[in-house]
Amino acid sequence: MSESPTTLPVVAFLGAGSMAGAIIAGLTRPGVEVEGIRTTNRSAEAAAAYAGRDGITAYATDEDADANRSAVAGAKLVVVAVKPAMVPDLLREIAGSLDEGAVVVSVAAGVTLDTFESILPAHVSVVRSMPNTPALVGRGVTGVAGGSRTGEEDLALAVALFETVGEVIVLPESQIDALSAISGSGPAYVFFLIEQLTATAVNLGFTPEQAALMVQGTFRGASELLAATGEEPAELRRRVTSPKGTTERAIAVFETAGFGQTFDSATAAAIARAAELAAGK
Repeated sequence: MSESPTTLPVVAFLGAGSMAGAIIAGLTRPGVEVEGIRTTNRSAEAAAAYAGRDGITAYATDEDADANRSAVAGAKLVVVAVKPAMVPDLLREIAGSLDEGAVVVSVAAGVTLDTFESILPAHVSVVRSMPNTPALVGRGVTGVAGGSRTGEEDLALAVALFETVGEVIVLPESQIDALSAISGSGPAYVFFLIEQLTATAVNLGFTPEQAALMVQGTFRGASELLAATGEEPAELRRRVTSPKGTTERAIAVFETAGFGQTFDSATAAAIARAAELAAGK
């Protein structure tokens, strides 16, 4: 995450769900200056979560049929955060209201840059992104890919937007699905491992509370150790794995079970499913 002050133009969020909410939280942190934030939600109840907050204008589409068009008018950054199936109709709705030079940023999984560019006018650039859920705590990893008419300044704006909630990787769109299989789905893999190790601890006689403390503390501590030392994971693993010791025996079981190949197969399955979703399957 960037340590220098960040200044951003007016940002409009179409669909203010959990991911949009995470980015909005990043925009309202100290050290970030935004000319204005606009949000649209379907219901007045959802819009009320943002209404009245300093610097945020909230719209409800149920109450105002022009809410999305009003939100994007004059906005330099427009974040499309609705469900993928809703994207084409939404783009057609706002196409005529987007300012020349606006940058439309997609967080809709599986919707290609070509889909956006085929609907939006030529004076608008498009950036496709894939953030992950740790953005909710400012520790996200987001991949961004620019479209055919996206300039360096446009892409830099999108990068600055997502740097408010974590780290950013710029890559070609062809790698977005692969990134999604690693950093997008990755938190679920970590949580799955935590679930499994916690269940094992309970099976060994620890209470659920003791198991949670041991496992979650171990994962948190190991991650912080990795970040603090700057060492390679393999080196830190080696330091824990004494020759002919207990950890070495456990690692051998993982290797015999094809742990590495399992991860390869799992990510390949995720990438294949992403391609199916992009094809509308």
